[in-house]
Amino acid sequence: MNGMYVQDEEEYIGFATLPEQVHRKAVKRGFDFTLMVLGESGLGKSTLINSLFLTELYKDRQLNNVEDRIHKTTQIEKKQLEIEERGVRLRLTIVDTPGFNDSVNGEESNKPIINYIDSQFDQYFKDESGLNRKNIQDNRVHCCLYFVSPFGHGLKPVDVDMMKKIHQKVNIVPLLAKSDMLTPSEVKKKKAKILQEIEQHDIQIYEFPECDSDEDEEFKKQDQELKLAVPFAIVGANTVVEVNGKRLRGRVYPWGIVEVDNPNHCDFIRLRQMLISTHMQDLKDVTADVHYENYRATYLADQMKTGKERKYNGCKLC
Repeated sequence: MNGMYVQDEEEYIGFATLPEQVHRKAVKRGFDFTLMVLGESGLGKSTLINSLFLTELYKDRQLNNVEDRIHKTTQIEKKQLEIEERGVRLRLTIVDTPGFNDSVNGEESNKPIINYIDSQFDQYFKDESGLNRKNIQDNRVHCCLYFVSPFGHGLKPVDVDMMKKIHQKVNIVPLLAKSDMLTPSEVKKKKAKILQEIEQHDIQIYEFPECDSDEDEEFKKQDQELKLAVPFAIVGANTVVEVNGKRLRGRVYPWGIVEVDNPNHCDFIRLRQMLISTHMQDLKDVTADVHYENYRATYLADQMKTGKERKYNGCKLC
């Protein structure tokens, strides 16, 4: 037919390279990820962050005495670092909350945390509405590691209150802190108790996405292991010990050695795999598509309501 070009079977248009183009652009731009760590003092938050990202962000941190902690208010401490691995750059922001749950006034302890999360949504909304949208830096909180004490029977009232205040604003990943203080059977019971109380109080924690049907069986198995590990039983350690001629990170006790990277000893490896290797992008997607959109819809609805009230009051004054 005149004027029509018939494509040869060996030829192709070229859009099959789109995934590679997207990948190159994303790698060039780099990735942003913001992680909040939340829980009472002395549960190993700083040690865990150092262990997760092989850094010494909190090398010189000292734990305040009990009297100082009682009168201390919650602070927001933000640390940023850039990590590069195989040509991929990650701009990591750690948001720590020293002083949370230490004060006698629990309500005042919550406010700085809630205000910080909301302020990042607010800033992103302003940037998104501005002219320079191409270079927006995403500082929204993508994940909150919530440290639950191994002492006591499960969630404390302050834990329930805090989680319920933020569960529609951020992806909560609960952790059973300092699990080396418990026996294996105690860890199992404590995990079940925490999950039972989370359900009882209608607390929404991060929900793992379902695997696609075409995923290989090994990936599905790993994904199921991660889901069953929640709340992750955590041990953090920056010290290196020698076990059978191998140098490992761990803690030495009179009864033996707890290896941080041994999945039979704790869930540290599973947490790191979930947080960094397999679900980091999903945490970002849920933040953008669910939590931020909820904030945005509420904000716009409030603006419309305020505008109508002003209009009504203006007519009333006429």
